Amino acid sequence: GQSKGAVTFNVFEMWDSDEPVPRVELLKKVKGCDGILCVLTEKIDAQLLEAAGPNLKVVSTMSVGFDHLSLDELKKRGIRVGYTPDVLTDCVAELTVALLLATSRRLIEATHEAKTGGWGTWRTLWLCGHELANSTVGILGLGRIGVAIAERLKPFKVKKFIYTDVAPRPELANMIEAEYVSFDELAKQSDFLAVCCALTPETHGICNWNLFSKMKKNAIFINTSRGGVVNQEDLYEALSTGLIAGAGLDVTTPEPLPTHHPLFTLKNCVILPHIASASYTTRNAMSALAANNLLAGLRGEPMPKELKL
Repeated sequence: GQSKGAVTFNVFEMWDSDEPVPRVELLKKVKGCDGILCVLTEKIDAQLLEAAGPNLKVVSTMSVGFDHLSLDELKKRGIRVGYTPDVLTDCVAELTVALLLATSRRLIEATHEAKTGGWGTWRTLWLCGHELANSTVGILGLGRIGVAIAERLKPFKVKKFIYTDVAPRPELANMIEAEYVSFDELAKQSDFLAVCCALTPETHGICNWNLFSKMKKNAIFINTSRGGVVNQEDLYEALSTGLIAGAGLDVTTPEPLPTHHPLFTLKNCVILPHIASASYTTRNAMSALAANNLLAGLRGEPMPKELKL
C-alpha cells in the first residue's frame, strides 16, 4: 500500500531533450494529464489547457517569470501554479553585475581587440568606459532581484540608488536605501539602469524611445528580465546614434536572437544567451523546487512556492 501523501504515477511522460518539445507533440502528450512541469519555452495557453482536459490540477514552471503562462485561463479553470522564485536571486544578481561591468568597461570589445591585433601602443582614451564609483544606479522594478543587485553594487561606491515600480516598495527600498522616483526621473538621473521587472501587459515595450531619449549620453542600460520589456528597434537607434553609451542584454525577442539582427553589429551592445540563472547550484535548486511544487499540487497540499492567482 501507498504511504499517506504519496503520489502514484500511472503514466509519467518526459520530453528527454534539451531542445524544446514541438508544439504538436506537446498538445498530444498533455491529453488527460493531472500535472505539467514546464520551462519558459512552453506556452501554457487556452489551446494547451483545452488539449489537456479537465484532469489538469497543477502547472509547475521551472522559472521565476510566468509570462509564458496564461494566468487568466489557469485561474478560470482552477488550476494551481507553482514557480521558482528566491532560489535564483543570487545567481541572477551576480550575472547582472557581471554583465553591467562587461558592458560599461567594454570587456568584450577589449578581448576582441587583444585577439585580433588591435592592441597597439598605449593610448590615452582607448577603450575607456564608465565607472560605478559616485554614480546613480536606477532599478526598474524593485523586487528581490533588484535588491540583490543593489546590495552587490553598493561596495563599488555607488552614490545613490533610485527605483521605479507600480507603487513605492518601502520595505524593500529601505534595505538598500533606494529612493522612489517617477519613470521620467529614473530615465534622466540613472548612470546605470538595470531592468528587473516582470513582463506584464503594462511593462511590455516600456523601455522604448520615450525612455532612451531622456537618458544620459553616458548611461548604460542592462536588461536581465525579459526581452519583451524592450523595444529593440528603439534600442538599436539609441545605441547606434550615441544617445546612450551601451547596453547589456541577457534576454531578447525572439530567443535566440537571429545572428543577422542589427543589435549584433554594434560594439556597444553585449548580448548573452539568457544565462542569468545558469549556475549548477541554481539550476539544480530550480529543478527540485519545480518538482516539489508539482508533487504538492497533485496531493492537494500547500506548495513550497505557489503563484497566487
